[in-house]
Amino acid sequence: MSAPSTETSSAGAPDVGIIGGSGLYSLADDLDEVVVDTPYGAPSDALMVGSVGGRRVAFLPRHGRDHRFPPHRINYRANLWALRSIGVRQVVAPSAVGGLRADLGPGTLVVPDQFVDRTSGRVQTFYDQGAVHVSMADPYCPSGRSVVLTAARVNRWSPLDGGTLVVIEGPRFSTRAESRWFATSGWVVVGMTGHPEAVLARELALCYTSVALVTDLDAGVEEGHGVKHSEVLKVFASNVDRLRALLLAVVPAMPAERTCACQHAVDGLHLPFALP
Repeated sequence: MSAPSTETSSAGAPDVGIIGGSGLYSLADDLDEVVVDTPYGAPSDALMVGSVGGRRVAFLPRHGRDHRFPPHRINYRANLWALRSIGVRQVVAPSAVGGLRADLGPGTLVVPDQFVDRTSGRVQTFYDQGAVHVSMADPYCPSGRSVVLTAARVNRWSPLDGGTLVVIEGPRFSTRAESRWFATSGWVVVGMTGHPEAVLARELALCYTSVALVTDLDAGVEEGHGVKHSEVLKVFASNVDRLRALLLAVVPAMPAERTCACQHAVDGLHLPFALP
C-alpha cells in the first residue's frame, strides 16, 4: 500500500466504488490510499483506489478498517459524497444479513430488488433545504444487479434474484417476534446498513447495487439462542475470499457507459448545491 494521497492517480478517476461490509476491510493489493474530506465530515476511512481487471475502482470499508463504526454511527453522507467526488458513479455494496426464510441459510447470496426502512433517527438526505424529492420506487440499479447476478452464477454461486431487505436500526439484533413479523411480511433478509445508503446514493444520481451475504438465520426463523455477533463474523470470514473474488469479477464487468435511469435521478429538480 502506498503512502496516503489527497488526489486520485493520474491513471484515471475510478468510476466504480465498492463499499465493504462487516469482515470485508480490503479488496485487493496495490491500491493507493486516498484521503478525502467532505462537507459532511470524514468518511469511514481513507479510500483505496487502483485498477482491477483494467477498471479503476475505489474501495471504502463501511465500518472503517478496524470496524470502529457501528451501523447507527456510520457517516453515510460522507461515504457516498466522498466516492462521487473522486469520480465514482456506480456503487456495489456487499453486507452481512440475516436470513428470514429457512431455505436462506448461511452462505446464501441475495441480490435484493427492494428494501423496507425500519431505522430511526438516521440522517437520510443531503437536501435539508428546498423540495428535493427523489423517486425510490425501484431503489437498486438494474444494470448493476444484472452484472452481479451473472458474475455470481459464473463463480458457481446460486444467488437469489430479488427479494426485500428490511433494514433495522441496530446495533441490537431482532427479537423473535420482530423476526417472525418480518418473515410474515414476505421480506427475505434483514440487515442494518442498507438504509440510508441506498437513498443517499440515489440523491447523488449514483447507481447502487446491494449484495447481501446471509450469515445466519434470524432469531424468529430458528430455535436456539438466536443470533450472536461472533457467529456472524465467523460465517462472513469463511465466505470473504469467495465474496472478494466475486467483487473482483464484478468491477471490470460494470457498464462502461451508464444507460439506466439512476443517472437521471435528480434531473429537473432544483438542488440547493451543485453535485461534486
